[in-house]
Amino acid sequence: MTMRLGKYRDNDIELCRTTNCRVSNEAVQALVEERIPFTKSRMRIPFFKREQYRGASQMWVIKINPRRYGQARRAIDGLDRVFKDRLVLSNY
Repeated sequence: MTMRLGKYRDNDIELCRTTNCRVSNEAVQALVEERIPFTKSRMRIPFFKREQYRGASQMWVIKINPRRYGQARRAIDGLDRVFKDRLVLSNY
């Protein structure tokens, strides 16, 4: 099947986000172990909004295909409580 870029749009959904790099790496590792495809991006937090994020200057966002959401949430739920508490999970 040939994919036409104009017809298909980015349909990935946000799985989680965090301001802690180590926590994002642990979440990525859990997804890799379960062989779940994902994208991880870094967003800069504007200076005037940093107070909301406890002074953090950047945030990592992990997105996945909506069809793999349940499997991905189970993988994230298997993380250690210390890491899981620092993730903001989406409610897709």
